[in-house]
Amino acid sequence: MATKSTPTDKEEQLIEELQTFKYDPYGFVLYAYPWGEKYTPLANVDGPRAWQVDEFKRISDHLMADAELSRMGFPPRVYYSATSSGRGPGKSALLGMLADWMKSCWIGSTTIVTANTETQLRSRTMAELGKWTTMSINSHWFERSMLKVTVAQWFRSLVETQLGIDTQYYYVEGQSWSEENPDAFAGAHNSNGMMVAFDEASGIPDPIWTVTEGFFTDVTMARLWLVISNPRRNTGKFYECFHDPLDQWNTRCIDSRTVEGVDTQVYDRIVAKNGEDSDVARVEVRGMFPKKGDTQLISRYTVEMASTRVVEENPYAPLIMALDPSRQGKDSNVVRWRQGRDARTIPPVRWQSNDLMVTADKTAKLIDDTQPDAVIIDGGGLGGGVIDRLRQLGYEVLEVNGAESPNNAKKYGNKRAEMWGDMGEWALTGAIDDCPLLARDLTTMEYYEHETTFKVYLESKKDRRSRGLPSPDDGDALGLTFGRKVKVRGSRRRRGRNGVVLATGMDYDIFE
Repeated sequence: MATKSTPTDKEEQLIEELQTFKYDPYGFVLYAYPWGEKYTPLANVDGPRAWQVDEFKRISDHLMADAELSRMGFPPRVYYSATSSGRGPGKSALLGMLADWMKSCWIGSTTIVTANTETQLRSRTMAELGKWTTMSINSHWFERSMLKVTVAQWFRSLVETQLGIDTQYYYVEGQSWSEENPDAFAGAHNSNGMMVAFDEASGIPDPIWTVTEGFFTDVTMARLWLVISNPRRNTGKFYECFHDPLDQWNTRCIDSRTVEGVDTQVYDRIVAKNGEDSDVARVEVRGMFPKKGDTQLISRYTVEMASTRVVEENPYAPLIMALDPSRQGKDSNVVRWRQGRDARTIPPVRWQSNDLMVTADKTAKLIDDTQPDAVIIDGGGLGGGVIDRLRQLGYEVLEVNGAESPNNAKKYGNKRAEMWGDMGEWALTGAIDDCPLLARDLTTMEYYEHETTFKVYLESKKDRRSRGLPSPDDGDALGLTFGRKVKVRGSRRRRGRNGVVLATGMDYDIFE
């Protein structure tokens, strides 16, 4: 009498049948689950939803194309898929079905699953994956725990002895992460196939994404990275999947009202209460990124409009020049100019050097070339030495320290937060250059309110680095142009290298 330790002919036949779906996840899903069968959780469901079927077919097309590339001697590619959606279209169900297909048809493969929080991972994502494993026709091949699906011992022996496949990394694992120690998330490499799934990916910090790239370094078939989420933040790696032209992600945006089997009245109420184009409706219903994130200081929409806006010249506005000096080896010295609502006409200047004499000389030449009405320099770090040197040469410069008290002390916790806040308001009607570095700085800067004073502070540069972002050199340089009130251009106040006053003026509103 056959036992599970000695597979029957029927069991061997099941293995062979499931192998026919190696390049066909949709075929596997239709075959493996009890669609429409009485007394099962799928009794009233005929099959997966249309958008899920579309994803299955995209994966199939990718794998078939890779198989052809391999026959021609070219290496296979990683499949990158990013899906944003409103509430309830079946995101976790898709991941559950794909995890089942991966472990059933790519025998010996590894699947790593994570989510934005450990609670989400344990109670929702892995619970959903476990549900589909239980319903699968080959559920007896595997054993479930809260955060892992492993191979049953009898099936492990079969795979190792008869198929010659190493089963050390043959599992589906729910893996938590630490933003403070992202390298701890690093996983196994597997030549039998690798799938990584991010659930609620918008909340997974950038360093975890960077570490995940290392999962796919083995050149092998069936390398899939799927990220799926409500699009709650319009900064970060999930956002960049949809907006960075250099990222080769297959993207999809799902309006939950178009998904079969959902109660559209729920979504209609959200839209009626908040408006079709409100951020609430965009995120919860339409699967679109908000115009402005919860902690985002300046929205992507504001930056895009400012980079394309045409502004008439205002000859009565002062020309302000600002320098944000370099603080570390990889940081840049950046000089930017703004005249009223125009921060585009004079292009920025950047250079890398921690030599204050070099920076002072370059800045002096730029002052001579552009004759600004005011020169504002961040006095922190190297900036103090640059200011001293320029004053020694006879230039009048204004010093700003980001930690100093703001003019609006009721709203802002320090001067730097105030400068960025003023810049954000100005950007609603101002014009900036179409610069990716500036756009990145402006749209990725996040803020917080103090828990007792409710004053606004910007995230620290250390916090930005923990999110995989560099120092906002261009953003700080433009922000400095809002650091001091200066004089009106109509009666200009200039000083040359000899310190001679050429003209004087009056106070001028920085927003004009």
